[in-house]
Amino acid sequence: MTEKTCAACDCRIEGPGIRVTVGGKAVEVCCDDCARALNEAHAPGPGMQGAEAKTLNG
Repeated sequence: MTEKTCAACDCRIEGPGIRVTVGGKAVEVCCDDCARALNEAHAPGPGMQGAEAKTLNG
């Protein structure tokens, strides 16, 4: 099985991660802090949709 790592901090993701959509691409992060960090780093510009985060199911 492939080990998943956080798109924000490169830590290993244990259990269900959090999927964040940034610029139309879905990435996984390890915690709410990293999800917020990605959302802030990729704030929407004019005419772009904001990033959305949702918890993955098992």
